[in-house]
Amino acid sequence: MSTLFESIKQGLGEAVEYERGKLPNVRVDKISVAPLHIYNRDEIKAIRLRHNMSQRLFAEALGVSTKTVEAWEAGINAPSGVASRMLELLTHDNTLLERYSIIARQ
Repeated sequence: MSTLFESIKQGLGEAVEYERGKLPNVRVDKISVAPLHIYNRDEIKAIRLRHNMSQRLFAEALGVSTKTVEAWEAGINAPSGVASRMLELLTHDNTLLERYSIIARQ
């Protein structure tokens, strides 16, 4: 337990030293995250149709219920953050589902 405490204490001490400008050789990576796109009903349906999928199959591939996809496409509900990110990936990569063996075309 004391090893964990010492490690945390050292890390916090280094963070304080960095903030004070006393660790000039520390590499800092700055990362920005793109905002979530809010998909509307037409965009969702277009993504699904571009992948030649029924609502049921699209729902299975995304890990949601068919009722969820129906509600998205009816404009009743909107995709969650994770689902929106997946829709974004599907928008940019038509091979994603096959490449990661989520679906297999026969």
